[in-house]
Amino acid sequence: MFLKPSFAAILASLASVEVANAWFRLPCAQPLVQERIDPIISPGKVSQHLHSLHGGNAISMNLTYNSARTSTCTSCAVTQDLSNYWTPTLYFKDPTTGQFEKVPNGGLLVYYQNRGSADVSNGGKGLKAFPPGFRMITGDPTKRSKLYTEGLGTQAELAERAIKSSCLRYGTGNTGYDFYGFPTTDCEAGLNARLHMPACWDGVNLDSPDHKSHTAYLSMLDNGDCPSTHPVPLMKLFYEVTWDLSSFRSRWVGKPWPFVWSNSDPTGYGWHGDFFNGWDTTVFQNAIDHCNSTPDQLAGVVEACPYFTIQPATTYSACRAKTTEVVESINGPMAKLPGCNPLQYGPGAATLYSTSNCPI
Repeated sequence: MFLKPSFAAILASLASVEVANAWFRLPCAQPLVQERIDPIISPGKVSQHLHSLHGGNAISMNLTYNSARTSTCTSCAVTQDLSNYWTPTLYFKDPTTGQFEKVPNGGLLVYYQNRGSADVSNGGKGLKAFPPGFRMITGDPTKRSKLYTEGLGTQAELAERAIKSSCLRYGTGNTGYDFYGFPTTDCEAGLNARLHMPACWDGVNLDSPDHKSHTAYLSMLDNGDCPSTHPVPLMKLFYEVTWDLSSFRSRWVGKPWPFVWSNSDPTGYGWHGDFFNGWDTTVFQNAIDHCNSTPDQLAGVVEACPYFTIQPATTYSACRAKTTEVVESINGPMAKLPGCNPLQYGPGAATLYSTSNCPI
């Protein structure tokens, strides 16, 4: 038996970890909504799989920058940030019944990081705010295995390296560890799913057909240079979502890993994330240019930037999406994942099915 700290205490401890050169840490509460919408990949349509969405409450399948700015609240701490952030949702597949149940989400922590040779702290000319209408993604929902030798440094390898998470085991006597895919043990203090966003922009396109080509990763992922094809340096986003596995422990420990992502993924390699800019760009650029000198600012304390209006956690935790566009059963227990998402184990790329070609 071990003494397990509360899940809320674990999240608080994560938020207090000092990350080198982290510009600020933006805490976001539990999701605004969990539904099958994705205004980047599937604008105006029901999304292929379920997402957990955070940020401005004007989120919709037809989201634009202007509509994002009509949000009346945000589930994140800074009121001038009406952006939206989303990821797949984690499910538990009961080893005995085969039924799926949604796993509690402890909220999203977004690190806004001043990385790269272009940042003033590294002697560069400075980073730029995301322009109105800008959006980006990282990761691949069809991925089911690791393909590249780590350190190769190509954009494809950097994209793979960007999706690496951590098994938290505080208070158990067990050592936590980082991993690609899914972990191999219980994560008693939470599954801390992480991802890096690209931090370089081509300076022209707010989006691209694959939603990736207009952006690029820094040459060392977490630092380094922007490629010549993508010369505009941006703030680098790093997501952490901590999923609370504790309520399922008695039903699976000693058996194979039973958790899956909502995009039909039992391997973990298909973890991915989306960002849709909704910032007040003037406030954001002023913060980039001027909130980088005091000890608290350099330590990533979001409250230390005077350009930001910080709302209490009780306020942003109460924010909910204005509308729910896709009404369906998502909590479980249920026989299948929302949408058409039969589990696909790889190692080849998965097929993203629609209702018209669903094999189940």
